[in-house]
Amino acid sequence: MGSLTGIFTTLFLMLALYCGIDPFKHSGIAEFPDFEAIKVEMSPWSEIPKEKDEENLLQKSEIKFLNQVQGPESIAFDLLGRGPYTGVADGRIVFWDGEEWRDFAVTSSIRSELCSTKPSIMSYLKNEHICGRPLGIRFNKKTGELYIADAYLGLMKVSPEGGLATSLTTEAEGEPLRFTNDLDFDDEGNVYFTDSSTKYPRRHFIQLVFSGDDSGRLLKYNPITKETTVLVRNLQFPNGVSMSKDKSFFVFCEGSLGRLRRYWLKGEKAGTSEVFAMLPGFPDNVRTNERGEFWVAIHCRRSMYSYICGLYPRLRTFILKLPISAKIHYLINIGFRLHAMVIKYSPDGEVLQVLEDSQGKVAKVVSEVEEKDGKLWMGSVLMPFIAVYQLE
Repeated sequence: MGSLTGIFTTLFLMLALYCGIDPFKHSGIAEFPDFEAIKVEMSPWSEIPKEKDEENLLQKSEIKFLNQVQGPESIAFDLLGRGPYTGVADGRIVFWDGEEWRDFAVTSSIRSELCSTKPSIMSYLKNEHICGRPLGIRFNKKTGELYIADAYLGLMKVSPEGGLATSLTTEAEGEPLRFTNDLDFDDEGNVYFTDSSTKYPRRHFIQLVFSGDDSGRLLKYNPITKETTVLVRNLQFPNGVSMSKDKSFFVFCEGSLGRLRRYWLKGEKAGTSEVFAMLPGFPDNVRTNERGEFWVAIHCRRSMYSYICGLYPRLRTFILKLPISAKIHYLINIGFRLHAMVIKYSPDGEVLQVLEDSQGKVAKVVSEVEEKDGKLWMGSVLMPFIAVYQLE
């Protein structure tokens, strides 16, 4: 018995030594010598919402434009109801004119043949900083201009006629924008937007998720003074932003923590924020419908494995240093299958509707939900299509 214990002890020490030095650089974080795992301060497991869509209604979604759009993260319709418009993996913003997809705008002025069509969405990652990568897009309902959160090029806008987008801001209080993600406006035209990390650019989003990095920021751009200010710091993967119907507050997603947070613009609490709703998984974008309800796109449910890893950064680092690729680590985190979920919340943060495809048969991943004319238009940064679900 003693010899067996000795063997296991030796094997464990050898494994610990291997993980400590990663000699063959086969781990998911081998290319990130400054990688640091940070604790994700989540609510107790018992408080994570368990509501489910037992009917898997998202499997009834219609897959549209298959292989015509790659990685359509955000969906928007213009002031005349035309569209959809969406940003795609090669850096363009395109729109559906009713018969075909047409180019509408680009964010980068140095595009080249590197930005030409490629066979897979992930093939674009290494050149995104050259081609641009538009994520959240919104039409300004007063001017008709399209505002764009480009992951690499910052906050931008383009005229209603399209073309090359104009830069509005690329930094905040001396710190460059590194992962501009989503945006929305108030009545005065101020833009509220997220910078998901000041350490990891979008092409390293998997490592950002693994790390629990807390350098994310919530920002405000003033179109009059041209100033960009930081409203909230030390956020763990802030993402989607959406204004309430009465413009008294907006909500934004905290990706790593799995929750919605409300930031007050008016009233006694103006300038403060609070938890709006706990989420069952990892949120991407959030969008407000005409009734003032919030649709949240959930990348996938949180598993017990990802929960434990989030709470214990040393354990997470140990596991990430095993000779396993980042892709495999990602699949382990999501339970080895893509499975989309969208949830509708009331203006008070109550769950109104849950829709999901827990088996990932049709709506594998959803990055954003835009409700229009009784339909949910769902984009996905990882899929080559738009899914459309008919509400009852």
